[in-house]
Amino acid sequence: MPHVIVKLWPGKSEKQKTQLAEEITLSVMGTLNYEEESVSVAFEEIEAEDWAAKVYRTDIVGNEEKLYKKPGYTM
Repeated sequence: MPHVIVKLWPGKSEKQKTQLAEEITLSVMGTLNYEEESVSVAFEEIEAEDWAAKVYRTDIVGNEEKLYKKPGYTM
């Protein structure tokens, strides 16, 4: 069952996060052929000053083989 975690800086509204969660859910359903009840989406707000330590160095650097969209690159 896909569980998507979106890490982002604080400040986005509940409406924006709800809309993004809905769009991610629809995309997962359409692309991976899962039913809606199989998909979950979570948000983790990370302060800008903590981003390098808590996200960039832990989730991005050294994990390039897992990244399907790398920061700084266009698709």
